[in-house]
Amino acid sequence: MQSQAYLLRCFPVLIALAAISAPAAAQLSLEDAVEQVQQEIQGRVLKAEEVTIGKKKLYRIKLLTRDGRVQVVKIPADENKESR
Repeated sequence: MQSQAYLLRCFPVLIALAAISAPAAAQLSLEDAVEQVQQEIQGRVLKAEEVTIGKKKLYRIKLLTRDGRVQVVKIPADENKESR
């Protein structure tokens, strides 16, 4: 019985530690993705959309660069890494 009482007192702490140590996939919004790309590539956004490929959600952002080129950038919605 004493060990059960101890576990019940420690349970909230264990849950908090598990939440802190678990790698959380940061969900990036479309607006944040557009802002990130605009800061990186000084250009005008022509189109921004959410695309699902299999189980992965991506943001596809089409830009007109300052030198007149059209560039498409794809950003994973669950990470802050960019893939082009």
